[in-house]
Amino acid sequence: MKKRLLAALLSVVMVITLSACASQEDKKETSGNTTSKSKEEDTKTEMVDITLNEVAHSIFYAPMYVAIEEGYFDEEGINLTLICGFGADKTMTAVISGDADIGFMGSEASIYTYNEGANDYVVNFAQLTQRAGNFLVAREEMPDFSWDDIKNSTVLGGRKGGMPEMVFEYILKQNDIDPAADLEINQSIDFGSTAAAFSEGKGDFTIEFEPGATSLESAGKGYVVASLGEDSGYVPYTAYSAKQSFIEKNPDTVQSFVNALQKGMDYVQSHTPEEIAKTIEPQFPETDLDTITKIVTRYYNQDTWKENLIFEESSFDLLQDILESAGELDSRAPYEDLITTEFAQKAAKSKIP
Repeated sequence: MKKRLLAALLSVVMVITLSACASQEDKKETSGNTTSKSKEEDTKTEMVDITLNEVAHSIFYAPMYVAIEEGYFDEEGINLTLICGFGADKTMTAVISGDADIGFMGSEASIYTYNEGANDYVVNFAQLTQRAGNFLVAREEMPDFSWDDIKNSTVLGGRKGGMPEMVFEYILKQNDIDPAADLEINQSIDFGSTAAAFSEGKGDFTIEFEPGATSLESAGKGYVVASLGEDSGYVPYTAYSAKQSFIEKNPDTVQSFVNALQKGMDYVQSHTPEEIAKTIEPQFPETDLDTITKIVTRYYNQDTWKENLIFEESSFDLLQDILESAGELDSRAPYEDLITTEFAQKAAKSKIP
């Protein structure tokens, strides 16, 4: 009788023990699932929609396209919509009207709107290129070219008041050449049509942005003899800007945007032109990889892209010197009003070694 009672008691104890163990395992599994889910929620980045209006879609802006293609904007929580404005005036209008959150254009546009008395004026917060992106193309190879060789010639130039034309005239004056008296500058041809006009026999020289310069060389119709980017100095040719109100309301978003750009800048500093060209190839489906590589190499060799995005005061001063020389600036704008380096400095400090 005692043995049967003892056996019964042992059976009850085993059932209770097994139930307790099963209960503990259930708790562990439940606890583990909760922790895992919590971690996933913590690491999930909330995406912010940003519309960026660019002045043109050009290989000249390679670091930005690297940032897009390498997913750097996604990493920073930016869901980027890229729109081409086809001109600084249109890009600036999009930013002022609120159709775009951020504009990418020549920073002279921000000076013009500031001097016009805009209340919520546009502020530049990151500089991408530090050289002009156009080149002087001749009909023949001129390995010993000097700017004196351009005297008494006809040059297909750019629109009056546009950066390509202003930089060109600034270089001429720096070399003691009078743009009005020492040569003829044809400004009647649309910016995108000068290469075609030159190939048809118009002009002795032409000022070409890419891919126009490389296309003329590839066709045997012209030869690059000078870089306006090298001869004009470190000009802040293009920068990112937004209205004061947008920057004040969205500092974290602006910082994330700049962080992504800095990663793109780091990439072009640490990779070859061939690697850069391959990365940005999807952005230019109408251009073959060999041509993209040639253009990237040309910009790479002339030190087009900065190591960081900090818009220096000396560069801003040079830009205003060029505008004044062209007769396009009535009064100089204060650097501290139109430039903020806060975001670029933080991005530069935190960049990947």
